[in-house]
Amino acid sequence: MKRSDIYHSDPEILGGTPVFVGTRVPIQTLLDYLKKDKRIADLRDDFPTVSEEQAEALLELAARDLLAVA
Repeated sequence: MKRSDIYHSDPEILGGTPVFVGTRVPIQTLLDYLKKDKRIADLRDDFPTVSEEQAEALLELAARDLLAVA
């Protein structure tokens, strides 16, 4: 999945906050769920517009970017 299929930032949507493509759900929401020991399924229950594929791809992308810096 390409980055552009996972998330984007548009000044017209939540003031440019990065959100999952096709939604108004901020990326930060997934991170907050994970910090509270919740699962992707919990996020999807509350925000069904975010696909499981998008959420998993975002985490893979974040891990890959972090490891590339290390």
